[in-house]
Amino acid sequence: MEKWDVIVVGSGNAGLCAGISACETGARVLMIEKAAKDLAGGNTKYTAGAMRFVYNSSDELLPLLSDAKDPRVSQSDFGQYSATKFREDLLLFNDGESLTVEQEILVSRSYETLLWLAKHGVTFEPIYSRQSFKKEGKNVFWGGLTLAAENEGVGLFDMELAEFKRRGGEIRYSTTMRNLHIGDGKVRGVKLESGEILRSSTVILACGGFEANADMRGELMGDIWSHAKVRGTPHNTGDGLKSAWDINAAKHGRFDSAHATPMDLYMKDFGNLDIPPNERKNYRKISYFLGLMMNADGVRFVDEGKDFRNYTYAQFGQAVLDQPDQYAWQIFDSKVSELLYAEYRFHDASFVIADTLEELVQKCDEMEPINQTAALATISQYNKAVDTSRAFDPTIKDQKGTIDLALPKSNWAQRIDTGPFYAYPVTGGITFTYGGLKISNKAEVQNTASQAIAGLYACGETVGGVFLGGYPGGSGLTSGAVFGRIAGQSAAKYAING
Repeated sequence: MEKWDVIVVGSGNAGLCAGISACETGARVLMIEKAAKDLAGGNTKYTAGAMRFVYNSSDELLPLLSDAKDPRVSQSDFGQYSATKFREDLLLFNDGESLTVEQEILVSRSYETLLWLAKHGVTFEPIYSRQSFKKEGKNVFWGGLTLAAENEGVGLFDMELAEFKRRGGEIRYSTTMRNLHIGDGKVRGVKLESGEILRSSTVILACGGFEANADMRGELMGDIWSHAKVRGTPHNTGDGLKSAWDINAAKHGRFDSAHATPMDLYMKDFGNLDIPPNERKNYRKISYFLGLMMNADGVRFVDEGKDFRNYTYAQFGQAVLDQPDQYAWQIFDSKVSELLYAEYRFHDASFVIADTLEELVQKCDEMEPINQTAALATISQYNKAVDTSRAFDPTIKDQKGTIDLALPKSNWAQRIDTGPFYAYPVTGGITFTYGGLKISNKAEVQNTASQAIAGLYACGETVGGVFLGGYPGGSGLTSGAVFGRIAGQSAAKYAING
């Protein structure tokens, strides 16, 4: 009967990095994927492919680029992103807690992992359209997030899968794990839904969290989360977590929060599978920092300009879910219409447009209820509070905020006074969950006694403790790559050397 050194469960970015790492360490690797071939890749295909990592100068970006000779590269100000800044950014979302062990590993190994990916055929491009603004003839990048995989999440999956296969890895689609196979007190493979047992020396769980399982979300996170739309794959239903918990693996991390983003209210419940993968991000609505967000009561509920959007978008989805009936309206005027991300001009985007604010809120109310009187009062109060002494500058935190407003807008505050006016209905779309499994620094899954479960490893969204109350954008894919690489190498060495 055939036996593998390593079985990787899941074919997203984390799983593929684990597979590549295990193959290059000398292991025979089988990857199993729950989805059919066209829907493989977990959440990776649904992402914009952006990856946050430490770099000290633009020169350190050059080895990663698909085209370092592109004239735009020399005409760009990429700044730098230090390890200290990365740690500070993570701490912003830790709700007062210190950096976790997992976060320290993420920061310290981020750049070397990007170089490792580049050596394995993964190339990157500057994120000109979403992470830079033109200023004095240069593309000025902001927020510490500069590069995304070529052709975004789809490209990342394609490049990593090609490298996994080049390294001798094998993948089987439409193959669902039921539970882990145990022998002599060690994990010795997986048992499939079909009843077949696939035997191996080690197993790496890289099959995501439980964001696509409404029952688990409600049970582990709270009732409001059971109503969330799911931005990505419908296949991340907690299979790996449940199978590990069944053999006494420890729960770890935060189960009361998740990565959740403002999304078009009328998106499908799962992943927008009726449109091409490279267009699925178009249901996301994250230009709120250029306008206002109001709930059905006509009341603002977040400081839209608190920080750059890649530090707030993963939290503001939850903020929308906390509102009455789990929806809100994003309001803009024509001064910023050209600055809105392309997803706002997507042909399926839901919105209303009007020449006056009175007409706008009336049209909003006809689509989804909003207190028109309160909404107009909110906009009026906001307009009066805007600090007109400062200049609007989206490339920096411009401190152009509001004055004496109960809920301030701290940056990028401009009066909403120039028609036509636009309003977009949004809800919260969950991307991935934060709670998961406890692992060692070798990615070994730990049991409730803080001991390694022999033969079992984990990476990606299956791991808890990487993110607590939120995260700076682009960290998720980097985490998957960092811990995937570690898991693959550790599992392969254990399988080969014992």
